[in-house]
Formats: sequence, C-alpha cells, structure tokens
Amino acid sequence: MDLKIAGKRALVCASSRGLGRGCAEALAEAGCSLVMNARSPGPLEAAGAEISAAYGVEVTVVPADIVDPEGRAAVIEAAGAVDILVTNSGGPPAGYWTEWDRGDFIAALDDSMLTPIALMQALIPGMMARGWGRVVNITSRSVKAPLLPLGLSNSARAGLTGFVAGTSRQIAGSGVTINNLLPGVHDTDRIDELDDVTAAEKGISRDEARRQRAAGIPAGRYGDPAEFGKMCAFLCSQHAGYIVGQNILLDGGETFASL
Repeated sequence: MDLKIAGKRALVCASSRGLGRGCAEALAEAGCSLVMNARSPGPLEAAGAEISAAYGVEVTVVPADIVDPEGRAAVIEAAGAVDILVTNSGGPPAGYWTEWDRGDFIAALDDSMLTPIALMQALIPGMMARGWGRVVNITSRSVKAPLLPLGLSNSARAGLTGFVAGTSRQIAGSGVTINNLLPGVHDTDRIDELDDVTAAEKGISRDEARRQRAAGIPAGRYGDPAEFGKMCAFLCSQHAGYIVGQNILLDGGETFASL
C-alpha cells in the first residue's frame, strides 16, 4: 500500500533502537525524511546512517536528552517544519509504591507525560497552519490495564492519555490527528530489563522469564519492533485522517480492554 506520505518530514524520538527505530524505518520506507533523536550519539548516528543507506532518504540525527529542556529545544530547532511527530521514551523504572517519593513521580511525569506534551505544543501549531499533520505517541498497554510493577509509568502515561483525548478532538478539523500506540511485550531492551527484574524475583534465568512471559500472550510470542513500526506509519499516512484520539493496542491479545 502506498501510504502517500513520501516527501513528508518526520521527527521520531528515542529512535536509535527498539520501537522508535521500528517507526523510523517504516516512515523512511514510506519515503519520509527523518529527524532522529536519542541520548547516545554513537548508536543514533549508526542507526541514522543505516536507515539513510537502506531507504535513500535524508536523515538528520540530533543526540540529546529529549526530557531536558535544552536538549528538547535543540531537537525542536533541528526538526523545523515537521509534518509527523512520533514521541517515545524508555519509561520510568519498575518498583513498588513504598519505594517512591515525590521526586520519583515528578521525574516520571517529565519523562512520559510532560515531554510529549511539550513537543506537541511546540510542533502542532505549525502543522495546523499548514493544514496537515500526524502525531503518534508511543505509550503503553498499561493505560488500558495498569501493570503491577509499573506504578510510575501507569500514572504518567494515564495523564498523557487524558491530554490527548481532549486535544486531539479540538484540533481534528485542522487536518492534524493525534493518536496513541499502546505496545505490549515487544522484543526490546526495555522488555529485557523487565524480564531481568522477573528473573531476579523468581530466581530463574532471563530466558526462562522470557519463556514464561511469552506463554501468557495469546499470540505466543513477543512483538517485533518492525511490525509495530508499520502500524505507526499507517497512522501517519494519508489514509488515517479519520482516526482521531484513539488508543490502539499492539499486544498480541494480552490485554482484555473494555469495549
């Protein structure tokens, strides 16, 4: 399918690996030029060079901490008049409610709620003025069914979901859409970290923790970042203009969400 976004310019955050890279590759395959961001210069530059060579698109890399105001300002300046914004972050650490203080919650909000909102506030007005734009926020299936060890993430991502619910409908008439993608268990470093936590708690290996987790997913496997990226690219396409303010699960059927 031709997504009809060749020549569009896309900013993809945290895109040197994992789900962010999957999204960047799918958008590049569709013909978008990219602004890629991540904290570590080496892996980001390597990813950008590989994607540019593979798909023949212009790729600008901006190594910066997107949560830090100065880093975010540098990314926004480099992005310029982008047509597509994909927000993404690794997410707050797992833990237990008695371990967290106010500082932990503020850090979680900065990472998973306030940073995506700041990016939208900076870049959506330009999209609206040009009459077209797509925003996809990579959040988590936890906003449909909160996950026990991820209280910090549950809280912050629920706040972002509430912001998108209202804002997406306020701007839909301008030709700009905002939607959220809710990943379940995908084959990423983030899930490796969570599997390590499970392995330590149960006294088993990471491979066994992974096997047990996969057994609880109806699809019987972990998701592939590439297939996640394809869904992201579709939401950014010309064909998705009537999809507004939705929270779309990609979790292999693991979450039983209310209808």
